Amino acid sequence: MGFDGLLGNERLKENLTESLAKGHISHCYLISGPLGSGKRTLARLLAAAILCQGKDKPCMACAPCRKVQDGNHPDYIIVDDPERKTVPVELIRQARADMFIQPNESDHKIYQFPRAQDMGVPGQNALLKVLEEPPAYGVFLLLTDNPDKLLPTVRSRCTELKMLALSPEILRKQLHEDFPKASSEDIDAAILRSGGFLGQARTLLAGGAEIPPQTAQFAEAFARRDALLLTQVLVPMEKWKREALTEILQQWLEILEGALMSRSGGGTVSALSRELARHRTAAELYSGVTALKKALDYTLGNISPGAVCGWLSWELR
Repeated sequence: MGFDGLLGNERLKENLTESLAKGHISHCYLISGPLGSGKRTLARLLAAAILCQGKDKPCMACAPCRKVQDGNHPDYIIVDDPERKTVPVELIRQARADMFIQPNESDHKIYQFPRAQDMGVPGQNALLKVLEEPPAYGVFLLLTDNPDKLLPTVRSRCTELKMLALSPEILRKQLHEDFPKASSEDIDAAILRSGGFLGQARTLLAGGAEIPPQTAQFAEAFARRDALLLTQVLVPMEKWKREALTEILQQWLEILEGALMSRSGGGTVSALSRELARHRTAAELYSGVTALKKALDYTLGNISPGAVCGWLSWELR
């Protein structure tokens, strides 16, 4: 099985396979790459490989591999609090202390930090103390989308694994499997916008499928320059709560920005954006983008939803 579960990144996978075959395991791996680049996939496979009891590590068939994939291996610990903007230093100190307790059922004990860039200086300094003199069985997996936010003293103690962008051919094949109903145009646009990273392409395609009726009606009204239809869409929204109005206006803004990009020769996964680009000029789309940005500012301020919707019905007519 090996690292086949990770797309692309062939050289990285070959190096890891060779190192593991020789029994060479780093005390700390720094896995870096943009959002959606496969950092968590690689971390899970690497943890499974380190704890694996099979031959082709990770074999994904032995008990440790299955436990890692299911998220219930006692020697594979995730250190994070998703509800907090930064990783609490208390969690890092607890992980540091726990590291010196022998593994439960394996030869190694692995601690994964999904947001290493959010540890902060105090947290990184707390981690540094154990990185300098880790127990023989200890392994740390630091995941980050910005390695420059880590202290040089932390980075110097890591083996860095950098995630690379995937080729359009690999992305296209996988996206057709993941989204069999998506058009080739949508998939090509997602590939272009994703920068070559599968997670970002998946997010773009998944998000494009969720279109509330108000958004579809807004796009139709704006494309047809139908002021009456636009007003009919906005009037019921005058009674909406501020949070709901903010969410729908943000979606409208993204559609107009996508249309402007399409009009300029770029790609967009939104069929509504492509339709708008065919019916409105770049100047008109830019004017709509500007109006929606102002409306969002008003909504986030003290202006009532009713006043915002009334203003928009005039600005976007």
